[in-house]
Amino acid sequence: MLQAATAATSLWNPSQRGAFPGITEFKRSQIPSMGSYPLNLKFEHKWLLKGRPLIAGTFLCAHHRPRQDPKHRKHGIPQNVDLPPALPKNKKKPYPIPFKKILQAARKRKKLAEQGIEMPLEPPKNGLLVPDLIPVAYEVVDAWKILIKGLAQLLHVIPVHGCSECSGVHVAQSGHRIQDCQGSTSAKRRSIHSWVKGSINDVLIPIESYHLYDPFGRRITHETRFDYDRIPAVIELCIQAGVDIPEYPSRRRTKPIRMIGKKIIDRGGYVEEPKPWCSVDFSSSSLVDLETCGASVRHPPPRLEDVPRIAQETMNAYNVVRSGVTKLMKKYTVKACGYCSEVHVGPWGHNAKLCGEFKHQWRDGKHGWQDATVDEVFPPNYIWHVRDPKGPPLRSALKRYYGKAPAVVELCMQAGAKIPEKYKPMMRLDIIVPESEEASLVA
Repeated sequence: MLQAATAATSLWNPSQRGAFPGITEFKRSQIPSMGSYPLNLKFEHKWLLKGRPLIAGTFLCAHHRPRQDPKHRKHGIPQNVDLPPALPKNKKKPYPIPFKKILQAARKRKKLAEQGIEMPLEPPKNGLLVPDLIPVAYEVVDAWKILIKGLAQLLHVIPVHGCSECSGVHVAQSGHRIQDCQGSTSAKRRSIHSWVKGSINDVLIPIESYHLYDPFGRRITHETRFDYDRIPAVIELCIQAGVDIPEYPSRRRTKPIRMIGKKIIDRGGYVEEPKPWCSVDFSSSSLVDLETCGASVRHPPPRLEDVPRIAQETMNAYNVVRSGVTKLMKKYTVKACGYCSEVHVGPWGHNAKLCGEFKHQWRDGKHGWQDATVDEVFPPNYIWHVRDPKGPPLRSALKRYYGKAPAVVELCMQAGAKIPEKYKPMMRLDIIVPESEEASLVA
């Protein structure tokens, strides 16, 4: 809406010949009340020809626009997003929960313990299941099977390369030439990767944890660590959330546990745990669909006309697993080591002395447990995005123009799947990659 404001001019007569300076005065009362709208003023000095004489004057224009309520602003997807920086290995990971809140919860728990008051626990903190999350856990397990099967089939069609010296992965016809290898012998190769044929474990990083029959039972010690199975952390999280797998039984409580402080005063007694399934032949078991080992051998190459459909199903399964794990971790406790990649699903971590990262000698190999994040349980594994898989390899000189994406998303995208909107900003699809000669001329 545009409104013109009236102005009064003095020391000027339009009937006079020639050009005369004019003084323009703005009258506030002549403009109606704008209410909560901002008033924008614009002054211009113009020469107008009205008949023969020239008219000189300063003109004022006023307009106002309705103010937008900050509560109703649309938060769209940003154009480009930078990935979070890599954490240094000589420091502990930051706490996902502010340390101040951790101390407040500890003081509150200690105060209740000194008074002899039991802690008020809600499912699943008291050992009972959350009924609303049981269907979510089953969806995650079904999507996990589809994800492994789809990746195993796509690996027969889409070439994947893995570095033999570090954890670098690249999805294209040939490996890139970006000098970002962190291997032990990278200095001899000027940080250029040593590419070999990749596998499904290069795309979908296997994060395993101990399977517990009773998460509130006896802790795993360093001497008893071989008495427990190691299964994918995603599957262990779903089992504790209510999924029943005969080979991996779990204790289902009907009465909640009772705690005073950190001490459990009533857990319903200890129950003899079943023997582990480490010696089971997985080829004749239903557990084979939950493991990535040998997946490419179990699933034959697909037909070329079925590749886009399989890629889209795999992409959808990846999103279902990630969203489901996020929902489950909001209720169920998962611990991660602050120094290494070890993950434990349960109210507290195990006591196996297997940490070999920064200053592990000071801790006698024990893990530094803290609350885990979704990326630690289900790592995205970001890799370089390739716009033309059959084109020239990526170069270090143009590294700042390239984007990144999770390895599963990049693999499915090159196989014909649609790119989800939330991954487009980090892939930098709207940036034009210049030629090597033009890169030095770009600001």
